Amino acid sequence: MNSQRSAPAALWRLLRATGHVIGGLWTIRTTFPRLSVEQRAGRVRQWSVQMLDIMGVELVVRGTVPQVDSGALLAANHISWLDILVMNAAQPARFVSKADVKHWPLLGSLITGAGTLYIERESRRDAMRVVHHVAERLQARDLVAIFPEGTTGDGVALLPFHANLFQAAIAAEVPVLPVALSFVHADTGARHPAPTYIGDTTLIGSIWATVRATRLQAVLVYGQAQRCEGRSRRVWAQDVRSAIAGLLAAR
Repeated sequence: MNSQRSAPAALWRLLRATGHVIGGLWTIRTTFPRLSVEQRAGRVRQWSVQMLDIMGVELVVRGTVPQVDSGALLAANHISWLDILVMNAAQPARFVSKADVKHWPLLGSLITGAGTLYIERESRRDAMRVVHHVAERLQARDLVAIFPEGTTGDGVALLPFHANLFQAAIAAEVPVLPVALSFVHADTGARHPAPTYIGDTTLIGSIWATVRATRLQAVLVYGQAQRCEGRSRRVWAQDVRSAIAGLLAAR
């Protein structure tokens, strides 16, 4: 059984995906200003579902999906550039991402237009600015999603969690929802390496590997929401990391 699509078939998917991105940018610039928060979330979810279908990625969602206006911080492990699409296909959120994402070709403009908050991770002052901004959005009952590892991993082991943004949940008095992401072979459940974006892998290389992959399944598992209950942000971050590790192990 061939584990990869032919290059022409993959190229066709890539061209369709590029057209879909351009269409998404047009919608953001022309339609989004007139839409309510709920309507925007619906458009983002629909667009993300369609993009996964174009790229040949099957989405599997487990656990209780949060409500769009629930006011919660979603904390997920980070594997790929594809993670934001996967999470938005289940339930759109406002993401916090490192600043260099905004410079990605086409995708960067789309992610920015969808309301992403950017952080300069090397700057302590910028980190505090983002903490305050995230707290404001949480108090406004937005869903805000973060990747506490701060960078992508291999999908096998979790990296240490950065705790700064957990302070926003403490300040806003909202729960943190652990979210476990994995990419697997639909037939075997084994880890699928195609979307991985680490080390010397380029963005273009990872995208190409993804569109060539067959039977690629994205599994998204929502855990149980956690309240702070007097924990420091560092202790809370470690407890959420343990919860995500448990969700990944149980998958």
